[in-house]
Amino acid sequence: MERYEFLSVVGIGAYGKVMKCRHRESGQIVAIKKFLETEEDRLTRKMALREIRVLKKLRHDNLVNLLEVFRKKKRFYLVFEYMSHTLLHELEQMGGLGEERSRRHLFQIVRAIDFCHENNIVHRDVKPENVLISNNGILKLCANEPYTEYVATRWYRAPELLVGDSKYGRPVDIWAIGCILMEMLTGDPLFPGDSDLDQLHRITLLLGILNIFFFSHVP
Repeated sequence: MERYEFLSVVGIGAYGKVMKCRHRESGQIVAIKKFLETEEDRLTRKMALREIRVLKKLRHDNLVNLLEVFRKKKRFYLVFEYMSHTLLHELEQMGGLGEERSRRHLFQIVRAIDFCHENNIVHRDVKPENVLISNNGILKLCANEPYTEYVATRWYRAPELLVGDSKYGRPVDIWAIGCILMEMLTGDPLFPGDSDLDQLHRITLLLGILNIFFFSHVP
């Protein structure tokens, strides 16, 4: 970390925190994810190694790229390119984004997810705060643990995730993209459930009764 100047905390997740930093020599602004103690905590170490393995495999113009990995004092540090804001920020500030802006964003989100699926990776957590945007409109999807904890995660979850189906696949990402598209166009979340059960209720009100297979997984 001596090579980087700390600027601010971007967010805190389940396994660590993300900091905005500046490389002291190049001046490049980066986002550094600092994990909890990975040597002492077996689960955190497992999550860190899995995330590093996936991120090294996923290199694409519309995915946030991993620049460097290093370890210090029993912790892993992941260095990412830094993006100025998220789709969530745009939605909060602007409401609906209009057809043209929504179309540009959608195209880039689909490119990112298509690349993930080509590499047999289901993202599973496509939502506005995981869609990062540069000042010149380049969009990059976080392919790792999200930068922030956001209570509305369930709003973009497909029914099979809501009922705990362990056999979910690529369609869960397509569902999330559809929810995001409608929110970009209208300014309002499509299914803003207060709980998993309320989420399912809102979905069935719009789409009708779900496949009985889903409900066989409800505890």
